[in-house]
Amino acid sequence: MLQWIEEAQKGDAEAFRQLTEHVRGMAYVVSYDMLGDVQLAEDAVQEAFIDAYMNLGSLQEPAAFPGWFRTIVVRQCHRLLRRRRQTLLPLEAAEHVAGSTPGVEEIAEHRERARVLHSSVAKLSAKLRVPVQLFYFYGYSLQEISVYMGIPAGTLKKRLYDGRRKLQGAYPVADLAAAMNLLHEGGQRMLHIVNGDSVGDKLKQGIVQGDVLVWREIYTAGPIFIDPAAPKERQLRAEVLQATLGIPATEFIAGCEEQERILSGFHRYDEVVLWFEHDLFDQSMLAYLLHWFSMQKPDSTKLSLLCIGEFPGIELFHGLGQLTAAQLQTLSGTWQNIGTEELELGSRLWQAYASPDPRQLAALLEESKPQLAGSALSFAYDAFKAHLSRLPSVDNGLGIVEQTTLKAAAGGADTPLKLFRQVTDSLHRLGMGDVEYWKYLRTLTAGEHPLLTIEGTAETTDYRQVPEFLNRTVILTELGEQVLAGTADRVTLQGIDEWYGGLHQQGHDVPWRWDNAAELPVRVHNVTQSE
Repeated sequence: MLQWIEEAQKGDAEAFRQLTEHVRGMAYVVSYDMLGDVQLAEDAVQEAFIDAYMNLGSLQEPAAFPGWFRTIVVRQCHRLLRRRRQTLLPLEAAEHVAGSTPGVEEIAEHRERARVLHSSVAKLSAKLRVPVQLFYFYGYSLQEISVYMGIPAGTLKKRLYDGRRKLQGAYPVADLAAAMNLLHEGGQRMLHIVNGDSVGDKLKQGIVQGDVLVWREIYTAGPIFIDPAAPKERQLRAEVLQATLGIPATEFIAGCEEQERILSGFHRYDEVVLWFEHDLFDQSMLAYLLHWFSMQKPDSTKLSLLCIGEFPGIELFHGLGQLTAAQLQTLSGTWQNIGTEELELGSRLWQAYASPDPRQLAALLEESKPQLAGSALSFAYDAFKAHLSRLPSVDNGLGIVEQTTLKAAAGGADTPLKLFRQVTDSLHRLGMGDVEYWKYLRTLTAGEHPLLTIEGTAETTDYRQVPEFLNRTVILTELGEQVLAGTADRVTLQGIDEWYGGLHQQGHDVPWRWDNAAELPVRVHNVTQSE
């Protein structure tokens, strides 16, 4: 939009036309809310466009255009109110002006939903009604509405949430979702890509329209390659995940091929929406998908992203899987557009994550920190920083997961279940599930120099075969205490065989460590020297 404004200020009539088309719906909502009359609202908008065109040269900051133009719209409305009496019309009549009238090909049921929903929204208070109309009926982004109305984004999100909650009183969850999606999605064919079966199953209850694809991968474990679908790379990844997580290689490969087959048909959809959250499990998945889409030709398919790191009423937010169907329903339609910037950033993150040199990712994170914070990928910095902290520390050879586990054990967490809960709560930015965490726990108890022991597991490393495993007694060994204190080095004593994204570290003398003080990966010659 900034480009249109700048070009229009230089006298480009086509740029001004595009600008007016972009803000017409926004201006109409405000005008109709003030005037209550379709024709008067149209007159006010048209007069506002003329006024804006005549005075566009006086606008010093193009970024201030939304608020500046809204002031003009409000002024024109006040002028018309003084000149003419209002003639109130039903809100659904506004559909004919704003272009949201259902097409003749749409069935009567959809038209009735739209009519009832418009009527229900019209009964909301003004502070809830206008944001709901702008966001759901006209499809403006949160950022655009925030600037236009002069409302902080956080306040705007709360008003949208409150608006939907009030509407729920008149609709069952599925019916409300269908009605809102009808207006927001315009009856388009949509594909929703989600991070797990729990979320996918709930969305399929009618919360969203369209198809749901559960992306079943775990990019936080095993070897990562820029192109994980290449046959040789996929086979290696499958073998490592089978050995470390117990995922059958043949099932893993078949699952990957099936979900990629569905993804490759994305051109059949008008919009693809990615549903993710703040942690590394999801951010690595998101980075891969953005990398993949960056190499495609989306044509007319729109890409959108819903990504959250918190939810009202949940003190410690782990992920979308915690939410009920009703809570997920309040998120439907609140996604943001994915543009070239997000695709390029996501692709760069994925390529750096797949690099065998962790300094590449560290440098990218610092270099792109402001850009990430201001984009739809605002959680990426913390998530991938947490990934780097999984490297063995220069202090004692423990990564952040192992360090937190031993600390929890030293503090009294004496069963696998207690350790899992404490560690995953503390390291929620990693998004570890139980299968991945048991892998870490297994390495700490293995070999001739265990740092932990678990009652009744000496004969097997497959915890699934141990009865009542979750409540077995865990003991921190004397060697574990020494490593935790920094007087012994875990890698030197135990050795490791781990993948950190695209980096494979193996043996008792590995090249890459994590410097906690500098918060950077460093290359070491031995446990006492680094560069």
